[in-house]
Amino acid sequence: RTCDQLRCTACDFRVSLFNDYAWDQSCDYLFFRNNMPELSKLRAKMIKKKGARAYACQCSWRSIDELTDLQKDQQLRWVCGKH
Repeated sequence: RTCDQLRCTACDFRVSLFNDYAWDQSCDYLFFRNNMPELSKLRAKMIKKKGARAYACQCSWRSIDELTDLQKDQQLRWVCGKH
């Protein structure tokens, strides 16, 4: 299970998640800074990948395709936004 209310403490943005997608390797900080949270603009760098999930806020992004503990990633500043 994953929290669907993640929030980034670095940029104070809600973390968006997209099932069955991964981020293109060409993604960079400026792409997310300029395009979050507009899905129509984000689609330019999304790759359809069954079983994967793409996460992003305005300053960080991850593509996950296997069970992963995001709390162990020291670079991420994502916390549960409470339910």
